[in-house]
Amino acid sequence: MLNDVLSAVAGLLCGILSGFGIGGGSLLMVWMTAALSMQQTQAQGINLLYFLPTAVLALVFHAKNRQIVWQAVWPAVLAGLCSAAAGAILAQHVSDTLLRRLFGCFLILVGAEEIFFRSKKADSSNR
Repeated sequence: MLNDVLSAVAGLLCGILSGFGIGGGSLLMVWMTAALSMQQTQAQGINLLYFLPTAVLALVFHAKNRQIVWQAVWPAVLAGLCSAAAGAILAQHVSDTLLRRLFGCFLILVGAEEIFFRSKKADSSNR
């Protein structure tokens, strides 16, 4: 019962982050693999299902507020579809341990980029 409540709270918080356009699903995967001891591939599958409705809802609001540069959408979508298919195929042939480590390294790199380089990018774009 407690796990269900905590999972609902994690889903709520990650949904808020998804609405901001931040990778809430990535944090949900951390919750599922670390706190719930779920296998990485299972967490990925749940994350994909979680992503669909939250992304659609966030997209509606972003489109309504004209925050989407449509010229950039289609090249990104096409590239994303190709790489998602390749990644899904590859994930089926990689050990769960390696997937967890790769995902952890990815999160560390993104966090480091945010901490050490984000303010420099913001400063240079304000000039």
